[in-house]
Amino acid sequence: MRESSHQPRRLTTRSPLLTGDGLAFGAEREAAGGMGMRLMQPLRVIRRGGSVLLWTLPCMAVQAVFLALPGRAKVVFARCYWSTVCRLLGLRIRMIGSLATRVNGRPVVFVSNHSSWLDIPVLGGRLDGCFVAKSEVNGWPFIGTIARLGRTVFISRNRHSTARERDALRERIAAGDSLVLFPEGTTSDGSRVLPFRSAFFAIAEGDDPPLIQPVSVVYDRLGGLPTGRACRPVFAWYGDMDLASHFWRLAQHHGLRVSVLLHPPLDPTQFASRKALSHAVWRTVADGASTLRQNRPVASPTAEAAAAAAYA
Repeated sequence: MRESSHQPRRLTTRSPLLTGDGLAFGAEREAAGGMGMRLMQPLRVIRRGGSVLLWTLPCMAVQAVFLALPGRAKVVFARCYWSTVCRLLGLRIRMIGSLATRVNGRPVVFVSNHSSWLDIPVLGGRLDGCFVAKSEVNGWPFIGTIARLGRTVFISRNRHSTARERDALRERIAAGDSLVLFPEGTTSDGSRVLPFRSAFFAIAEGDDPPLIQPVSVVYDRLGGLPTGRACRPVFAWYGDMDLASHFWRLAQHHGLRVSVLLHPPLDPTQFASRKALSHAVWRTVADGASTLRQNRPVASPTAEAAAAAAYA
């Protein structure tokens, strides 16, 4: 009995973490770590937001000068601006596939799914194209100015103005620009790709239409770990979310990654109608996004595979 009475005291001396005091000490360490994280997250938001603002203000002046000059400086500088914004936000970009280039003088229209305002800096830093946005964006404070400096094409999405806006887009293409379209017409929650509106593909009608390159964009890493459905609202910006609160929530995190899957371009002349083209592009983008969301290995797609998927 005496020996057994000494055993607990010996354990207490050699292994203090097994006692109530040790557990309390561990809890205190965890609480201290949590408090440190709570302090670091707002500082990370302020640092990232401030860095983006300090980078944006002088870039607006530089881009305004480039817009007044001939040449491609305004295009190259816009890509540099958006690429740097992604780095300042701590967002790493994984590119899969190859960018389509002009073939026999035919321009390229990039068609992508759309789940967040982040799609703009992500694609803007990688694609040589002007964005097509709803006309309301033109009136947004500060953001509207950035969009105009980026040579965004604004459309009203009014059925009665479809022909006029289609002609405006064709004029931009004829001038040598490529375009970036989001045919969903709105942002999604990141868990699916909404049906594409065929009206966006009116630009691909005619005798010599541009090539269409489908693009799948998925935000697949948060804190360095694969994202699931519960994490997608950290990236996705939809519904009645306001931009400021969404940025505050997003910028607190680290280990952010987005995967951009570039599919082989499709030739609109190979499709019977605008609706058939719209559905084929949607299916290609949706299938690619599904593969990325499931964190399955993705090989660089071939033109043959893309054609087979489009016609299936």
